[in-house]
Amino acid sequence: MRFVSFKTGGKASWGLVDGDDVVDLGAVFGAQAPDLKTAIAAGLLEQAAARAAQGARIPLSTIEWLPVIPNADKILCIGLNYEMHRKETGRDVVENPTVFGRFANSQTAHLADIIRPKVSTHLDFEGELAIVIGKPGRYISKENAWDHIAGYSLYNEGSVRDFQRHTHQFTPGKNFPKTGAFGPWMMTPDELGELGSLRLQTRLNGQVVQDATIDQMIFDIPTQIAYCSTFTRLEPGDVIATGTPGGVGAKRTPPLWMKPGDVVEVELDRLGVLRNGVADEA
Repeated sequence: MRFVSFKTGGKASWGLVDGDDVVDLGAVFGAQAPDLKTAIAAGLLEQAAARAAQGARIPLSTIEWLPVIPNADKILCIGLNYEMHRKETGRDVVENPTVFGRFANSQTAHLADIIRPKVSTHLDFEGELAIVIGKPGRYISKENAWDHIAGYSLYNEGSVRDFQRHTHQFTPGKNFPKTGAFGPWMMTPDELGELGSLRLQTRLNGQVVQDATIDQMIFDIPTQIAYCSTFTRLEPGDVIATGTPGGVGAKRTPPLWMKPGDVVEVELDRLGVLRNGVADEA
C-alpha cells in the first residue's frame, strides 16, 4: 500500500494511492485520524485499506502534495552511512552511526521546489531512503527493529554546506526551510519487499549524480533503529533518513551546487521517484 499526505481545496488530508487516484481517508476517519501520523499511531492502516471504498477518489494530478509526515515529532538523519561518501568526506571509520536532527518545518513535498536560501549558494543534494516508524519503542533490539517500521519513502536531504561547516555541528546547514524534500508517498514493507539489492539514484537535470544499492550501507536499518532508540523513544510517525551515497556536489571538482531552475530526482527501485524543482528564497 502507498499512503500520501496532501491538500485539496485548501484542506490537508491523507489517503491511499490507488492507480492514478488517491482515496481521501482523512474524510473517512474524520477526527479519529485527521492525518497520516495519527493513523499510524492508532494502528489504522489496515482498516484504511478495508474502508477505501467509502472515500472520495481524487486524481493525483490535482492534489497539492505534502511531506509524507508533515508533523513528525522527530526526523533523525544518519550521516556518512555509505563507504564512498565517508571516503569522499575524509571522515574516520566510526563504531556507531552519526546522527543529527531536522525540524519538521525544514521539509518540502514532492513536486514542490527546494528553496535555496538567500544567504548561500552552496545548496547540495543528498538522496536517501527514509523510514517511517510505526510502533513506539525504546531500546529496540536489532532483531525486533523491522516490526517497528510502518513504511518507506524517499528523502532529498538538501544541505546548505557553508552553514553546515560553520562548526562541527551539522544542524544549521540541515534545517533551512523547505530544503528537505520528503515523498512522494509511504510504501508499506509488504509492498516494497526485500531492500538490499534495490538501487538508490539521485539525478540532477537528468544526470545521475549518486548511485548505490541499499545493502552498501555501513550501518544497516536494524542497527540504525536500535541505536536511535537507545537515546530517544521512537514514536509513530518519526522519520529516519538512512544516509546518502557518495557523489554529493560538495566533493566534486568543481563543486556541483543545485541552483534555481534545476530539477532533482531521487529514485528507489519499486518505490518510486521524488521529484523537485529548485528556486531562490523570495
